[in-house]
Amino acid sequence: MTLLEIGLLAIGLAMDCFAVSITSGIFLKKIQWRPILVMALAFGFFQAAMPLLGWMGASTFSHLIQHIDHWVAFSILAFLGGRMIHESLKKEECRKTFDPTHPKTILTMAIATSIDAMAVGVSFAFIGLKQLSDISESILIIGLVSFLMSVIGLLFGIKCGCGYAQKIRAELWGGVILLAIGTKILIEHLFLQ
Repeated sequence: MTLLEIGLLAIGLAMDCFAVSITSGIFLKKIQWRPILVMALAFGFFQAAMPLLGWMGASTFSHLIQHIDHWVAFSILAFLGGRMIHESLKKEECRKTFDPTHPKTILTMAIATSIDAMAVGVSFAFIGLKQLSDISESILIIGLVSFLMSVIGLLFGIKCGCGYAQKIRAELWGGVILLAIGTKILIEHLFLQ
């Protein structure tokens, strides 16, 4: 994967973190660096760890389905992107019913927003990335971008509130990016090899 592709993938994955961070920032209401950094570190860590776990699991059986691996990668990314787009089109009101600084809440949000990243790790194995060194750069970039997008989302939520968060449609754009990457993988394997 090129650096541009890795960056776009990282941004696509980080959009869930970004959207959740905006909402959490709305609840924080004022800049509190400790919870901001704890949330951003948790999001970045899980976004980086989950692709590794997905890749490790899929690497053990990817040789069994090599002839359809590009379809599997496309299907996973298309499903995740489609789900993100679908979720972005639902109407939601800004609710103030949870404490985003509670450790259980942070852990739950970090895991929930990183499930997509595990599926991307599975796709890494299916597109032929066999060595840890093949994915280490991607994992680091995904973690760093997720950390930064989380900090930005939290600060944005604190400063701008709910109205602007709904206008930028972060989840929609994350879904579009994942769909585009999945389509590119499919086209490359079907027509360019």
